Amino acid sequence: MKVVFMGTPDFSVPVLDALVEAGHEIAAVYCQPPRPAGRGKKDRPTPVHARAQALGLEVRHPVSLKGAEEQAAFAALNADVAVVVAYGLILPQPILDAPAHGCLNIHASLLPRWRGAAPIHRAIMAGDEKTGVCIMQMEAGLDTGPVLMVDETGIGETETTDLLHDRLSKMGARLIVAALSDLPDLVPVPQPDDGVTYAHKIDKSEAKIDWTAPAEDVDRKIRGLSPFPGAWTEIDGQRIKLLASRLGEGVGAPGTLLDDALTVACGTGAVQLLRLQRAGKGAQDAETFLRGFPLEKGRQL
Repeated sequence: MKVVFMGTPDFSVPVLDALVEAGHEIAAVYCQPPRPAGRGKKDRPTPVHARAQALGLEVRHPVSLKGAEEQAAFAALNADVAVVVAYGLILPQPILDAPAHGCLNIHASLLPRWRGAAPIHRAIMAGDEKTGVCIMQMEAGLDTGPVLMVDETGIGETETTDLLHDRLSKMGARLIVAALSDLPDLVPVPQPDDGVTYAHKIDKSEAKIDWTAPAEDVDRKIRGLSPFPGAWTEIDGQRIKLLASRLGEGVGAPGTLLDDALTVACGTGAVQLLRLQRAGKGAQDAETFLRGFPLEKGRQL
């Protein structure tokens, strides 16, 4: 098929690769414009931009698709379908209508649960036992379109957002290839009205750990916010990011270290910290972290 690909971050790259490997013609790749990054604040292409250039594909990065000129340029591609995954711009109706088979979105949740910007984070933070990927026919509403295909997977007890992100990206790549091969025979299934939840964008103000919360909530927050923005706590005035954890054993005053292996008491129960990061340092497993930043039983976080 003649495909317009629309995506921006790392999550989208395996999907682009899968479409190319499956033999589809990529008419153009749309992504967010390069933005300043790094110490020199030089414009850096997005992961999809860089991968598309490496594949020799045409790249377009308009700041908006609302203008008639951009919409005409999109329609002129005469695409069979547009594949959209974490693109980052709202698609106006003329864009949605331009491809012969419309625009298909790869969404990393089991719709209608977790419509919106941060479905992977929110699924972990809510303690969901499973999640998945939906191929959705896009319409004007926020992730409200009918679903063409779905695949689900369990969420591991110690799984973090970055690990689940990578698994779901690969799942989405496989599923969209299957969907395009069967597209004429797929029956769109409207999303039910029951079970709708919204995965609101993660705000950095959510990241500070409240040790008086139950251990289950603390553990989910640590894993759900890893690696970005990273849940954090303070030790001796230093902000420490907490990037991996699991439920631990023991009770004590909230925020108290219960042993020499970074088990921390919560409002109920305890959490063991598995991976941490000091400001200006790389992420370290607990054992390595403790060698450079000793913390003994009884310390207060």
